Amino acid sequence: MNKALKGVRILDFSHLLQGPFATQLLGDMGADVIKIERAGAGDMFRSMTFFAKWVGGSESPNFLAWNRNKRSIALNLKSRKVHAIVMDMAKKADVVVQNFRPGVLAKLGYGYEDFKAVNPGIIYCSGSGYGEEGPYVERPGQDMLIQGLSGLISNTGRGDQAPVPAGAGLADQIGAMNMVYGILSALYYREKTGKGQKIEVNLLAGMLAHLNQEYVAVLNLGEDFVRPNSGIGHPGMQAPFGIYEAKDGGHVSIAMSPFKTLYETLEAPQLAVYDDLKTLFDKRDEVFEKVNAETRKFATQDLLARLLAVDIWCAEVKDIRRAAEDPQVKHMGMITSYDHPRGGKVRVVAPAVKMSETPATIERPAPLVGQHGREILAEFGLSKDEIAALEASGDMTVDAA
Repeated sequence: MNKALKGVRILDFSHLLQGPFATQLLGDMGADVIKIERAGAGDMFRSMTFFAKWVGGSESPNFLAWNRNKRSIALNLKSRKVHAIVMDMAKKADVVVQNFRPGVLAKLGYGYEDFKAVNPGIIYCSGSGYGEEGPYVERPGQDMLIQGLSGLISNTGRGDQAPVPAGAGLADQIGAMNMVYGILSALYYREKTGKGQKIEVNLLAGMLAHLNQEYVAVLNLGEDFVRPNSGIGHPGMQAPFGIYEAKDGGHVSIAMSPFKTLYETLEAPQLAVYDDLKTLFDKRDEVFEKVNAETRKFATQDLLARLLAVDIWCAEVKDIRRAAEDPQVKHMGMITSYDHPRGGKVRVVAPAVKMSETPATIERPAPLVGQHGREILAEFGLSKDEIAALEASGDMTVDAA
């Protein structure tokens, strides 16, 4: 099968979410991703989980989510012998990805200039929380912290309660997308010129860029967003934009519609007094409660059918388990699985980008720590004795089920 990035080799030093999601996306498209983990423990995400439970009794769902289509080698990066081996590997690599705190890898001899010295065409993508210099450079760059600092959290939730973060690692995942965007652009530029380059991606800049609509509004219109007490989905929107209750306990999101169409469909002509853009904004909490009282008269599916019949933008609100069984999700084949040597059959979300000639596929499960170390080093020319010596010294560890 043709793969869009076949022949692209990535040395992946990244850990946790931002970098690993980026390299997984590239691996889905055929890149050879060599995940360079810490000897012994490996990626920190291997020790983290949800619900205090483990897939197959031992494997982290967090790690399994972001590390398919990779091979793992577990090395002691402080070892000078390992440094020499990695630099030899870099001569045959296209891309280096890392998201350690600024300066950490460079101190060990794995900075951009170190790789450029052995491979001038290398593309070095560095991810961080706040960039590589500035007043916050020493601060931890964690996802929820970035959501709060950027302004996202202040826009989310009910006005009479505390701000609410997104229920997913949004800043990290946006950072991953920016990494992929930069790497693919750099690969295209190198194809034309032969020149490599350094790419810097940080979570704060990425989050700011994705809030551009909100920033343009506030910085140019002289207004600040104020969260309504009703929890309308966006603090800059007028009613009826929001989430509404149904009689059977379900919820329906309503995004956009002519307000007249909505209240006629709900058989609530008394709401006509609010049918003015300024009124719908100024009295949005009041309108929300009035509309919510009407939606509670209908069961979820009945309410959806009524709204969809007149082209009101709406959808049922589902939890993850029900969303996985959604007919459209099933039709797209977005829930799939892979077999893991310890986790068993792991259900995962399939690649989201569809390509006619070079489809993304899941070729490998998330690896064990250093699982492919021996085969990787053999490909780079090390002998069996040299590989065995690395293992004996503890500079490389191999966990093979």
